[in-house]
Amino acid sequence: MDEERIEELAERVAKGEIKFYEVEEYTDGDSELATEVRRRAVEKLTGARLKHLGEYTIDANRAMDKNIENMIGAVQIPVGIAGPLRVRGEYADGEYYVPLATTEGALVASVNRGCSAITESGGAHARIVKDAMTRAPVFKLPSARKALEFVEWVREHYDEIKEAAESTTRHGELLGIEEFITGRHVFLRFEFDTKDAMGMNMVTIAVEEAVRWIEEHHPDAKCVSVSGNVCVDKKPSWLNNVMGRGRTVVAEVEVPADVVEEKLKTTPEAMAEVNYRKNLIGSATAGNVGFNAHHANIVAAIFLATGQDEAHVVDGSTGYTTMEVTEDGDLYASVTIPSLNVGTVGGGTGVETQRECLEILGVAGGGDPPGTNAREFAEVVAAAVLAGELSLIAALAAGHLGRAHRLLGR
Repeated sequence: MDEERIEELAERVAKGEIKFYEVEEYTDGDSELATEVRRRAVEKLTGARLKHLGEYTIDANRAMDKNIENMIGAVQIPVGIAGPLRVRGEYADGEYYVPLATTEGALVASVNRGCSAITESGGAHARIVKDAMTRAPVFKLPSARKALEFVEWVREHYDEIKEAAESTTRHGELLGIEEFITGRHVFLRFEFDTKDAMGMNMVTIAVEEAVRWIEEHHPDAKCVSVSGNVCVDKKPSWLNNVMGRGRTVVAEVEVPADVVEEKLKTTPEAMAEVNYRKNLIGSATAGNVGFNAHHANIVAAIFLATGQDEAHVVDGSTGYTTMEVTEDGDLYASVTIPSLNVGTVGGGTGVETQRECLEILGVAGGGDPPGTNAREFAEVVAAAVLAGELSLIAALAAGHLGRAHRLLGR
């Protein structure tokens, strides 16, 4: 398509003669060209010059098919690397280099310091505690009495419901259904093993099929919404912290006192006190969901780098950090992340730059057997969060937080 035609289409979009989502109809389905047209139209509408938004290497045709609508370009976020990080997990076993996409100065340096302390200490042990993605439709029944009867009916027909749900997916496996009753409302919290996918869309489609089966076979059950907020999706939640959602993962390390002093510039005693008074007492005083220093920083940076659903940073931020001095005078530290919603297939993991970051970690695509790549990835994320917690708590214990930002020009 020549320059004159592109400019003509952009002008028509700017005038409202062509809607943003209709542009592909005028470019023979070519999303690369449509992206250019939309970007120029936005320039005309707003007066902004969008030179850098238009400079990218990802495949716009694939992105428009899988990941975005009305594309006008791509935002570039600097990606740094932290590591090596020694992880000794059930699925992750080795040294990893962790990509972090962020514009927050000092974050990568801080995580890198924590990685160094962990690796020098022999590595972080990490384990998956639970692996289950959820979706919880809400049903309205005629009365609370009928709601109780409905719950019993669901238990009696679990096998049929499971068969209906699993008919929509080759990989998803229904693990169970938890029931919650509020008045005459019943929330059925379906839990699925989604293998290497984060699985939220997979689970939604499966639950919709299960709901259809339920409504066809139970005369009183009316599903009001396939998502009834008991899932709990993209919101801080005590329910998720207690029951888990996605990958529930824990990582721990014992850092010798001399490593604390050499690498972290403080003492085990000082770090344990800061963690107790800040992460535990401070978080309780504030009424926080989750008691930690900055889980969200590391989770967000890894999510952006690797194509995870960035809204699930909310869930990943509500974890717990513990630190205590061992009998030998060393530092024991752990992080527990009850709701880490990650995958290595689907969603943004197929965007070229994000896939490369997964390849750095060695977890891109589906695992063999299915599920192993996502679980390895979750263990690495937990170990990286642990590295971030160690470094920040150490900086606070040593009184170095402001100095670190000044030295790095932030």
